[in-house]
Amino acid sequence: MEFGSGFKYCIIHQFSSGSLESIPAVLGQFWNRQLTRPQRIRTVGRKLIKKHEQDEPRPLYMDFQATTPMDPRVLDAMLPYQVNYYGNPHSRTHAYGWESESAMETARKQQVADLIGADPREIIFTSGATESNNMAIKGVARFYKAKKRHVITTQTEHKCVLDSCRILESEGFDVTYLPVQNSGLLDLELLEASIRTDTSLVSVMTVNNEIGVKQPIKEIGQICRSKGVFFHTDAAQAVGKIPISISDWKIDLMSISGHKIYGPKGVGALYVRRRPRVRLEPIQNGGGQERGLRSGTVPTPLAVGLGAACSIAQEEMEYDHQRVSMLANRLVQKVMSEIPDVIMNGDPEQRYPGCINLSFAYVEGESLLMALKDVALSSGSACTSASLEPSYVLRAIGADEDLAHSSIRFGIGRFTTEEEVDYTAEKCIEQVHRLREMSPLWEMSQEGIDLKSINWTQH
Repeated sequence: MEFGSGFKYCIIHQFSSGSLESIPAVLGQFWNRQLTRPQRIRTVGRKLIKKHEQDEPRPLYMDFQATTPMDPRVLDAMLPYQVNYYGNPHSRTHAYGWESESAMETARKQQVADLIGADPREIIFTSGATESNNMAIKGVARFYKAKKRHVITTQTEHKCVLDSCRILESEGFDVTYLPVQNSGLLDLELLEASIRTDTSLVSVMTVNNEIGVKQPIKEIGQICRSKGVFFHTDAAQAVGKIPISISDWKIDLMSISGHKIYGPKGVGALYVRRRPRVRLEPIQNGGGQERGLRSGTVPTPLAVGLGAACSIAQEEMEYDHQRVSMLANRLVQKVMSEIPDVIMNGDPEQRYPGCINLSFAYVEGESLLMALKDVALSSGSACTSASLEPSYVLRAIGADEDLAHSSIRFGIGRFTTEEEVDYTAEKCIEQVHRLREMSPLWEMSQEGIDLKSINWTQH
């Protein structure tokens, strides 16, 4: 597969002149190489950090849980359907509609469904994981409300799951928010004990977006199936990154996001099991597209992009996982060997390695983020980053408020380089030492004073 127009566009767009002549000659040699491995474009990717040779360098990107850059191969797949093949995929009377429908169904059948081992008729295209989560939770609860009015989830779910459950509570449903252990993992015995005869749905995230903990989804699915309860999982951070088998894991509904797997923003999918059949009440009505569960014209370019992203992820998942694991270990070892009193949040074993959440004692997380201005990081979920409150996920795993305020999330992905990891680690070490030298709390701790024993007073 050669570099196509999408890859060339990604490069040209970074230069103000927009002409081929303005691109350094070193980039040209990569255009016609076979793109069999991500490392073939990492060298080019480093060139994309600068918008122009005279501009300030853009920050290094280390926030892959918030979003991922679109893989140029995905853009190559999408571009024809943005320009030439623009028919409505639901138009059945002419070739424009037929060719768009064919592309949409290819993405559904041969790419998205194959990645998770599903029947293509079980894949519903949506605008993203937030819509998928809303559809699954509200849809199942409302459809079965005549006999079942109880829903179970955990305290560490994504905000859209928690807010959907709060909406159900306002409608008279009973919702149980299960606590998690200090590792971030769900206690399976507690889950089983919490299921009631009127429980319709259990919703548990596969990989947590803040601390990277991977829940025992297969065991949870077995418990739910044995109890006759539907099981939904938000797999936005897991699909394309770890192997998933919806049949083996007994999953009934699963949410997928395009922009978390190097695809386009604005598209996702919801897996809805057909046998045993799961029924949901649609939250969006109209022309009856997507089996009547999600009315509205499916955006063919976005569906094609999601399909291409899933296809690439399936082909390169093992390689990506090994490389991300290597880079994650490199970052953690460098940081923790040079900085004392650093805590990794979440289970050290049951986790996706590309999501690293560290708490730096005696350092304010926001101050550290500002100090690391040349590295794009976050202190938690992008959906709640405007809040000054400590992460509810970290509080749920028992982190003290001061440590919750001192946490930083490092996201590593397909296009992260060793140089970026080393630079991030070195800058982090440098800035943590600098900030601690300014902290009276750090000085007191070094003098052996137990800060928790101090009775602080307000003036």
